[in-house]
Amino acid sequence: MKMIKKTAALVLGLVLMGGAASFAQSLADAKKAIDAEQYQKATSMLKTLVANQAKSGDNYYNLGRVYLLTDDVDSAKIVFNNGVTADAKNPLNYVGLGQADLMQNNAAAAKANFDKAIQLGAKNYLTYLAIGRAYIDQKNPDYVSALPNLQKADELDSKDKDADVFLALADYWAQQKKNTEAYPQYLRALDINPALSRANVQIGKMYKEAYAFPESEAALKKVIEADPNYGPAYRELAELNMQWSDFDPKNGAAKRNEALENYRKYLDLTDKSFESRLRYAQFLVYANDFATLEKEVATLQAPDANNPKTFIVTRMRGYSAIENKNYEQGIKYMNELFNRKQDASRILGSDYLYLGKAEQAVGQDSLAFVNITKAIELDSTKYEALGDLAKKYFDNKNYKKAADAYRILTKANSKNPNLAMAYFFLGYSNYFDYAFADQAHKNPSRDLLVEADAAYAKVIEMAPDYESTYIQRARVNKLLDIKDNGENQKGLAIPFYEKFVELVTVTKPEKAAQNSRNLIDAYNNIGQFYANTDKEKAKEYFNKTLALDPQNSYATESLKALSPAPAPAKKSPIKK
Repeated sequence: MKMIKKTAALVLGLVLMGGAASFAQSLADAKKAIDAEQYQKATSMLKTLVANQAKSGDNYYNLGRVYLLTDDVDSAKIVFNNGVTADAKNPLNYVGLGQADLMQNNAAAAKANFDKAIQLGAKNYLTYLAIGRAYIDQKNPDYVSALPNLQKADELDSKDKDADVFLALADYWAQQKKNTEAYPQYLRALDINPALSRANVQIGKMYKEAYAFPESEAALKKVIEADPNYGPAYRELAELNMQWSDFDPKNGAAKRNEALENYRKYLDLTDKSFESRLRYAQFLVYANDFATLEKEVATLQAPDANNPKTFIVTRMRGYSAIENKNYEQGIKYMNELFNRKQDASRILGSDYLYLGKAEQAVGQDSLAFVNITKAIELDSTKYEALGDLAKKYFDNKNYKKAADAYRILTKANSKNPNLAMAYFFLGYSNYFDYAFADQAHKNPSRDLLVEADAAYAKVIEMAPDYESTYIQRARVNKLLDIKDNGENQKGLAIPFYEKFVELVTVTKPEKAAQNSRNLIDAYNNIGQFYANTDKEKAKEYFNKTLALDPQNSYATESLKALSPAPAPAKKSPIKK
């Protein structure tokens, strides 16, 4: 009987040992899948582990981590709460809840959950390691809060057994671009675990950030040689190739092709999950491969319509359609994007810009103006598109709309290299708007001329030798003089006419021939002004006009008027 009991106990022990070994191996495999960014595979494995080992808090924690990595915060919180219920003494699920709180910008709730985790696992380095990682694995990392926790983890892991501690410390420094501090920490992690692929990938990434492209490539290819199935190495190699292409124009096309090839390898190795395909699509945007992008996002579906990633997919559908000149389809997608009220805070200047460009392409200029203007309000670097639209208005003689557009351009971005021309065409647009309205007896506002004059003053300030500004400012001031003084004009335009003449006949005489029509205009106006006060000077300018245009009727008639008629001949007193 005793023998039977001993045998039964031995068998039961072996079963338990085997089950534990199987469980440990499976959890290790799941973590390996997470590290390799095979999130669907990891999720499937961890769900099985949760079902089979329902009392193990670690299973829940790692499953929740996958959800956080894929931005599914709500699912993560459900899993972490289940983990707390299943294994109340395990601190990691409280850490998970805290990390979820951070992702939802609730720092106070996060700290409360981290404090609970520390109460349960104050002597366990893994608690502090997880908290430290929670602070740095954010879109807006909290490095101040992260460091003490990572240092505490290092202190408690006194025998330096876990490479993940040094990996986390290395990432802490690397994310802040402090690679000098990060590099030795990666080496310490590799001393503990030479097969730690991610450490070598990060070292390759640091070389890339230092523009040491050959060294980066060598480091990444070394990872691939050791583990050809490690997907993140291909992604970093792809991003290296793309950045390298910008610095090597001769081989740029080849490098971009390599980049896309390596990214496809990354995609194949990361089980083509929604997340990995989404990253590939985002890379295609970076690579400006919109033809491939449009095909890729056509079949890319988020798990549900309310998933935040649906917003990103819709954006890429809109961008790619518009880049490929499928404007109507692009407008449809961009309107879908703007209709997602829950994502209103995520709208970018480029979203308005793409919608505006598509609307302009299909002739909806008024809508295009509104949306491109909004794009500039959100991102002042987007001014070029409004410049194109402003020019279209100007060329179509819609001077009021052109002035509206150029007015915004002059205020949008002080670093705009075309700022002087924006001011020039603001003046030009207002001048024509006034002149044509005046010609049609519509009594246009004097403010148009005032703004035009101020715009030309800005051009002169920025480009004092641009002769066209002076002739235009002269014309604007002539209209102001007529508006304000009628027949008793003050000669407001004359200093600008004279400066124009000086620039194209004295300072830059080589420009005289191409400016002959403007010179004639200047000479005639200066001559007209001096006709009542300095007839000889007036004659001088009218003669300059005739030197350029001998048939010029205005100068000819003006000279006749300025020259006294010859006295009539006296009759002889002698009669024949």
